[in-house]
Order: sequence, then C-alpha cells, then structure tokens
Amino acid sequence: MAIISSDKENKKHKAKNSARENVIPCETDYDRCFENSIRPQTFDDYIGQSQLKETLKISLDAAKQRQESLDHLLLYGPPGLGKTTLAGVIANEMGVNVKITSAPALERPRDLIGILMTIKTGEVLFIDEIHRLNKVAEEILYPAMEDFSIDRTTGKGQSTKTLRVPIPKFTLIGATTKAGALSGPLRDRFGIIHRLEFYNNTELSCVVKRTASIIGAEITEDGASTVASRSRGTPRIANRLLKRVRDYATVKSDGIITKDIAVKSLNLLKVDNQGLDTTDRDLMKLIIENYNGGPVGIDTLCAALGEDIRTIEDIYEPFLLQLGFIQRTPRGRKVSPAGYKHLGCKIPSAQQSLF
Repeated sequence: MAIISSDKENKKHKAKNSARENVIPCETDYDRCFENSIRPQTFDDYIGQSQLKETLKISLDAAKQRQESLDHLLLYGPPGLGKTTLAGVIANEMGVNVKITSAPALERPRDLIGILMTIKTGEVLFIDEIHRLNKVAEEILYPAMEDFSIDRTTGKGQSTKTLRVPIPKFTLIGATTKAGALSGPLRDRFGIIHRLEFYNNTELSCVVKRTASIIGAEITEDGASTVASRSRGTPRIANRLLKRVRDYATVKSDGIITKDIAVKSLNLLKVDNQGLDTTDRDLMKLIIENYNGGPVGIDTLCAALGEDIRTIEDIYEPFLLQLGFIQRTPRGRKVSPAGYKHLGCKIPSAQQSLF
C-alpha cells in the first residue's frame, strides 16, 4: 500500500509540474535570461548604491586578508534595486560560487537541509524574500548561521537522538522588502545589514546606456535620460522600459532611441513624465473621486482596485510616498496637494484645511 501511495503522489507531482510548465509563458524564461545577461559581475560594473559598495568593499577586503568568509549580510529595500545582482557580485569578488533560492521554495525542512549539506567552504547562499521563511526553516538556519552546524534527528520514539552535524563556513545573504517582518532572532544573526536606496536619474541613465550597449540598441543621451526619468528610481523598471522603447524605435523609426522616440513610446505605454502608470493614477483618482481625497483604509482600496494588499504596499505605495503624492495617516491613505496637482485636479475646499 505504501508503494502504491508513493506512486500516486509521484504521478500527481509530475502532473502538477507538467501543468505548471505549460502555464508559464516562454516570455518568463526569456525575461529571466535577459536579466541574467545584463547583470554586472563586479563592483566596478555595478552602478549606484555608492555608499553601500564602499562599505562592502572594506568588509570583503578584510575577510580576504583574514582568509575568512564574509559575515552574513541582510539587504533590504524596495524590489528591483539589485539585491540579487549584488549577491552575485559579492560572490564573484570573493571568488566563490553563489546558490540562489527564495524562502517560498523552502517549504520542507529537507529543502533547506539539502542546500546546506552540499554547500562548500566560503560559498554564498542567497535567500530572496527571506521574511517569508517558515518557523521550521528559521530554526534550521539559527545553528547554521551561528555555529555552522545542522541539528539532525534520528530514530523514533524513546530512541530519538539529535545529532549536530558540522557544515563548512559560508555566507548567507538574505534579501527582503520588509525588514520589519523578520523575527528578531533571525535579524540579529546577520553581521551586516544594509538598505538599498532608490536610484537618481543620473545613475539610471548610466544603467540604461550600459544595458543598451549590451543588447545592441543605439541610444542618445537625451533618450537614456528620458527612459531613466520615467523608471521610478528602479533599475529593473528602467531595463524593462528600455526593451519596449527599443521595440518602438525598431518599428516606428530607424532604430535609434532619441528623446522624441522615447517620449512617444512611453506615452503609448501610458507611463507619464513622473513614471506613474495607469494603476498608480487609478489609485489616486479612486481616492479623490470616490472618497473625497481620503483618508481611506487599505482594505477598501484593495477591494475597489481588485489588487491585494501586498501588491499595493510593495509595488505602488513606496514610489507614490517618495514623490509625496499620497500620505499614510492613522485613518488610512489620502492624496496630497502634490498628487492633486499632478493629476490636474482641484483640491476641494473641505480638504484644503486638512493639509
């Protein structure tokens, strides 16, 4: 019976994987390959985050001189700023391999144990979305990070024994968009903690020009600056917009990305001069038109927009807050005067006294 049950489970597992492979479009694999092809490999090629790079260089040089592994590192900040890329750069600078995974993929204890048991001395283990680790995985990580060992249980019932198995010294790099969601014991085990900041337009222009040179797209200074100014301070978005602008330039022009071509293509994509897209504007218009400018609760906004809380809080709100277009209050979200002005809306007299 046990064998039959196992076979059924295997068939279900294969069917599920097969269905998943059929559902995932080819573009996902292409986008992943594209991102990997443009990732910098060294600090010299990594654009932006100057203060962070300087601090990490010192830590890396010190670790090399002592012939030790780098302290465990926690990187946090909005998505798309280069946390995964930075992990690859650190591993390359240390001359070691990097194992990349994400917390949701580590559902079972054996998933994480299998990685830790095969890791080699000095290697880097990168865990994305580390704030989503389950409690069992966290408990496994504690001795691995602190004592470089794994506690394994053998036997059953009264004969159960816990064995502490040593593992090679390694560097764990955790990435998260919600540092506050990490448990205290896990956060305290990181020796280095850094926040990644949004990029300015000058840095993003350099990112756009570098990517353009890699993919063979010809772009002018004004063209790169235009794409950068509408990229929400995020390299991942800048690279994504560059691909769409390149397509437009190829079809509608001579293939050269000028300021005029960039403006026309981005307007076609409904990305305005501040980098806001349709959803951003719909979010602010909803607060203004349906709730008199706010405040309104996040649950109400999610229901009205058809988006989940995590999408709004992680993707849309950070940039709108940075621009000062919306405000968070104890009673909910509301649109600021700057938000009204950007949308070309008049501030109601009842709202003016609140600002």
